[in-house]
Amino acid sequence: MANMFIQSSRRYSQHTISWAMSYIVMGVPGGSRVNLLITLLLMCACIATATVAGAEYAKYRDPKQPLSRRIGDLLGRMTLAEKIGQMSQIEQANATADIIKKYFIGSVVSGAGSVPAANAPPETWVDMVNGMQRGALSTRLGIPILYGIDAVHGVGNVYKATIFPHNVGLGCTRDPKLAKEIGAAIALEVRATGIPYAFAPCAAVCRDPRWGRCYESFSEDPDVVQRMVTAVISGLQGEGSRPGESFVPGGQRKVAACALHFVGDGGTTDGDKQNGTFHELLRVHMPPYYSAVSQGVSTVMVSFTSWHGVKMHANHFLLTEFLKTRLQFKVRIDRITTPAHADYLLSIKLAIMAGIDMVMIPYTYTEFINGLTKLVQNGHIPMSRIDDAVRRILRVKLTIGLFESPYGSRSLAGELGKKEHRELARESVRRSLVLLKNGKAGDKPLLPLPKNAKGSILVAGSHADDLGSQCGGWTVTWQGVAGNNLTTGTTILGGIRQAVQGHGTDVVYYEKPDAGFMRRNKAHFDYAVVVVGELPYAEAFGDSLNLAIPPPGPSLIWDVCGSVRCVVVLVAGRPLVVEPCLDAVDALVAAWLPGTEGQGVSDVLFGDYGFTGKLARTWFRRVEQLPMNMGDAHYDPLFPFGFGLETQPLKA
Repeated sequence: MANMFIQSSRRYSQHTISWAMSYIVMGVPGGSRVNLLITLLLMCACIATATVAGAEYAKYRDPKQPLSRRIGDLLGRMTLAEKIGQMSQIEQANATADIIKKYFIGSVVSGAGSVPAANAPPETWVDMVNGMQRGALSTRLGIPILYGIDAVHGVGNVYKATIFPHNVGLGCTRDPKLAKEIGAAIALEVRATGIPYAFAPCAAVCRDPRWGRCYESFSEDPDVVQRMVTAVISGLQGEGSRPGESFVPGGQRKVAACALHFVGDGGTTDGDKQNGTFHELLRVHMPPYYSAVSQGVSTVMVSFTSWHGVKMHANHFLLTEFLKTRLQFKVRIDRITTPAHADYLLSIKLAIMAGIDMVMIPYTYTEFINGLTKLVQNGHIPMSRIDDAVRRILRVKLTIGLFESPYGSRSLAGELGKKEHRELARESVRRSLVLLKNGKAGDKPLLPLPKNAKGSILVAGSHADDLGSQCGGWTVTWQGVAGNNLTTGTTILGGIRQAVQGHGTDVVYYEKPDAGFMRRNKAHFDYAVVVVGELPYAEAFGDSLNLAIPPPGPSLIWDVCGSVRCVVVLVAGRPLVVEPCLDAVDALVAAWLPGTEGQGVSDVLFGDYGFTGKLARTWFRRVEQLPMNMGDAHYDPLFPFGFGLETQPLKA
């Protein structure tokens, strides 16, 4: 029996089965065959063990019993209401102990920006999760909840967490070992909040940077995505995972992982529709999921997208016939009626019958519970399908040890934002940077920059002193927030000042110097560092048809770089249009979305470390060329896949 369950992707809409998520539980029947099961399970709260003094012996409470026997024993004791409760995942804002107890809720989620309190310390998170868990354990059967949280580049909801570079940058390192170390660090920071389940890693293969989620993808190349996804899963869950079987060792220092978002969302048109061939789906978009399952990933989240007009959450062929029957895999639901909510009962029926096991319904959970109950009682959904879904949900909870260790521990609070994790994030930044240009024709390379400038250094641009824009989306809030008030870390400007400290070099920061300022002051500056880029965004809010550097970035580049030698550092979640100003700059660096540790950028600019990053996606010339990926017949990039200039560290 497979141990992985699938969860569907989320769309923040009150008119649909919103946030519905599916997860896959996988295993190895007979110890050899990979089982991929589709489980619509938005599992989001800690699972707890119910042990009542004087209660009769129950096999499901006995960890010495075989897993299948524990599941069968528990399932046989459950009422329809208890089963449907297990298939329901709700938002923490609604998840009081009383609600969990009343509806037998199986999972809780902290959506992006969903926190117990502003700037809450980890101890407050632990207390909140444990309070919900007590509600679950007080029910008749004491089935613990599974609490989940987004962790695509760190546990971004949590104040003072370490925020790592987004995947678009990590793909440029081509280093699975580094990715594994990042996964292990994120697992510890998630566990510091008392949460046992992380929505990560993203297994999407982004083929068009106009898509607003492209920064969540490691690469346009499925091989790169495959290797990095597998490594992150290993870091999150530990090495105890057996091929094809979900298993999270390490007690409360590891978490259950979730591969996002099955399948093909990185190849969509307008971020929604996918009409490619089945061969393309298997060749480009499916490989990361094969590897994730083989690595033992606990869950898989289903995409909100459509495949040839059929919503993925209702796609019986891909979720059941292909994943469950052929591959033995699992899944979730979103908007599947047009217009949205036109027939809610039909949406529930299609999703559950397609193979989804758990549904994320953060706010309208009573409507979902009532609707699913009615469909079962009226014979529209057989009890065998409900039992199949619940069996998979219970399997995940039991496999990751939540029945034996349901509560979080305050003792791990020191793991959040710890020095070793920030140093790892800083290293990740250094290795993700890609040097696209270094010196104009006939001139010496500008980089690495000298720390002991004869005059002053000008640092300019909207993103030079902006921690929020460095981190991007999925940081503290869903969309992310520009500015320096959201969390703690070091900006790129702060890193530059630290780099030249003690060298007698004056750093002048002016966010928007115009042409007049540069004419009057250019003689004072040895060189300039211009840091510009995109404002934070997430999901469809980041969809862009022009991919231009937001103003005043282009004019700032012309004004500053037309007056003094300059390096432009581009902070963005994808390649942007840079060809028009490329001749004006002396050096160009793609910094992607580096996260909280801005010193990683200055480490390389000033030669403490060399540039080593290589593009994990094609850098186009004009948006009219898109989509364009390596191997295409019309391939004519500004910078090809794999490009990246290198520099050597300066000797101390």
